Amino acid sequence: MRNRLFRWPRPEAFVRAAAWEGASISTETEPSAHSRLRLRRRGHPHAGADPALRIILVRHGRPAISTDHRTSHRGFSDYIDAYEAAGLDPESVPPEELQDLVKELTAIYTSGKPRSQDSARALAPNAELIADPLFVEAPLASPRIPLLRMKVPKWAVMSRILWHAGYHPEIENYRRAKHRAVEASDILMARAREDGVTALVAHGYFNAIIGRELRRRGFRKSGSHRVRFWNAVIYELR
Repeated sequence: MRNRLFRWPRPEAFVRAAAWEGASISTETEPSAHSRLRLRRRGHPHAGADPALRIILVRHGRPAISTDHRTSHRGFSDYIDAYEAAGLDPESVPPEELQDLVKELTAIYTSGKPRSQDSARALAPNAELIADPLFVEAPLASPRIPLLRMKVPKWAVMSRILWHAGYHPEIENYRRAKHRAVEASDILMARAREDGVTALVAHGYFNAIIGRELRRRGFRKSGSHRVRFWNAVIYELR
């Protein structure tokens, strides 16, 4: 079993959302990710009467930090800290379809991380930002593997796989992250009950964990959680 944990994943594993939210490894361009958001304009099968509750989960835009370099496990540890401190790349602009989707909201939730808040401001400049550390990304720890040098996205994928396998030294584990997602879902649902719709601009992997909790509560999903900046997924409860 120990050997299987360290077996290198097949290439397709790097494309799935098992990656760390910082690993931008999709080959699709950002705007094309949001053609699915034109739900009610094009007769989407879920279109029709307005839902009782709608929750929109948005991943932040591209941070102002490069991932295109090889590094050791020590360098990746430093990179994690730098990524957490990075704000939004000024050239990363939210797609128009996504802006249209949230333009009538008076408030949007964020995690409080610079890339999350900057993205929310770019997406909905007139909305109130409600920052809550409850929405921060599920953390990663850099595995101590001497002599190995890889690009940041591969370190990220390996670290996320090991996190699920139980490697979480001094950081939140998966069980606690799921519990946090329950609390996050409670907050988002409470706001949606007041306004009919609410949105969270936060982080890819934790958004997906929230999404699983919403599905468990009976929400229907439009879109997919992908390793892509400005990715948005809509959850509706009728």
